[in-house]
Amino acid sequence: MRVGVLTGGGDCPGLNAVIRGIVRKGVQEYGFEFTGYRDGWRGPLEGDVVPLDIPAVRGILPRGGTILGSSRTNPLKVEGGVERVRRTLAEQDVDALIVIGGEDTLGVAATLHDEHGVKVVGVPKTIDNDLDATDYTFGFDTAVNIATEAIDRLHTTAESHMRVLVVEVMGRHAGWIALHSGLAGGANVILIPEQRFDLDQVCAWVESRFKIRYAPIVVVAEGAMPKDGDMVLKDGTLDSFGHVRLSGIGEWLANQIEKRTGKEARTTVLGHVQRGGTPSAFDRWLATRFGLHAIEAVRDGDFGKMVSLRGTDVVRVPIADATARIKTVDPRLYEEVGVFFG
Repeated sequence: MRVGVLTGGGDCPGLNAVIRGIVRKGVQEYGFEFTGYRDGWRGPLEGDVVPLDIPAVRGILPRGGTILGSSRTNPLKVEGGVERVRRTLAEQDVDALIVIGGEDTLGVAATLHDEHGVKVVGVPKTIDNDLDATDYTFGFDTAVNIATEAIDRLHTTAESHMRVLVVEVMGRHAGWIALHSGLAGGANVILIPEQRFDLDQVCAWVESRFKIRYAPIVVVAEGAMPKDGDMVLKDGTLDSFGHVRLSGIGEWLANQIEKRTGKEARTTVLGHVQRGGTPSAFDRWLATRFGLHAIEAVRDGDFGKMVSLRGTDVVRVPIADATARIKTVDPRLYEEVGVFFG
């Protein structure tokens, strides 16, 4: 059996661990052969492949990024894209395809399976942790650790100068990184996309910290919005999945806080730092297990499924269930951390 593997969407720590798990078990236990597709869905669209065998995956466990490359290519938006993908798989004798990605990449996989009969198995990847039907996605833990370390470091410089520091983290529609890193890092305000914020309240929390001689840290997800405003955009362009480019909420918020409170405010945008570098131990563990279970699903012929973490068990769920909606922060979780605001 020949199995194709691709990694799509934004890169994140742990992708290489998945690839390694798939190939090691697939070759050693099942005798499968593997074809890697470069740059996400662009690979099967254009027939751009790289050989995958055990020597190719040696030493990649601790490496960030992906040896296969990634992109936000959407074959459903390319004229004849579906037929090109199917033709590539047929010409290269690929019997099944393992797709490692987030909501958009796996959404394409679900469509190809459900509507066009392509044999696919999905693996959930995103630092945003916003894929439904799984407790955690790999990449999230590393991103939270990176953001938490940054917040820890910013506390000292904020207190030295008695200024407000606004930390902008990733999170377009879901505030999981902001919530987890903000709580772990001792932030005084956490703002997430799921809850529109009151700017007057934010400024009141900031001023209350200064009254007790502490410099406040404000953690804001890139998709957070004020009650009387809109999402801050870098520009109006859209990617192939229809997403706008976000940028600037941190800078806007710092300017507003400084203007309203008279306190000096600065912004740190973590950006792609959260996605890069070596994966945490948890992400290596989770990604490896996902890879092992994904190739088992291929062996069993259980296509159209995504491997998923439920408690400590890895189970299989329909890909369509995982991509039907975004997993957002429960208001009760956000309410819990509110005791630390101000």
